[in-house]
Amino acid sequence: MKSHTVHLTMNVPARMDFVNITKEVEKAVADSGVREGLCLVNAMHITASVFINDDEAGLHADYKRWLEWLAPYDPSPERYHHNRTGEDNGDAHHKRQVMGREVVMAVTKGKLDFGPWEQVFYGEFDGRRPKRILVKVIGE
Repeated sequence: MKSHTVHLTMNVPARMDFVNITKEVEKAVADSGVREGLCLVNAMHITASVFINDDEAGLHADYKRWLEWLAPYDPSPERYHHNRTGEDNGDAHHKRQVMGREVVMAVTKGKLDFGPWEQVFYGEFDGRRPKRILVKVIGE
């Protein structure tokens, strides 16, 4: 069994945004030499997400509007008790919980085994600082 680990660093200037990381994940899979296996990609911060969906601008705008409706940014400690710790990112923790921490994809014949339109995205909900993503490929 082979194992290959890559850490990507993201520094998204916006408070909330989505970045397509498919090419970076595909490179990690290719570099791993794994022909049949699994690829785990996870955000290593509690205010960021990794998810799979379509790379369509309208969908991403819908996500941003929907997430802001579910958990609006509010730095005050009245809405989010977490902000009583001196943080102002209580909303970002909720957004991450909804969008998910990680994805696991099949690797078949040395490539990500995706359906039509599937892409891998990093979701940032408390940007403006460097954060890491773990890419781990295992298999034969």
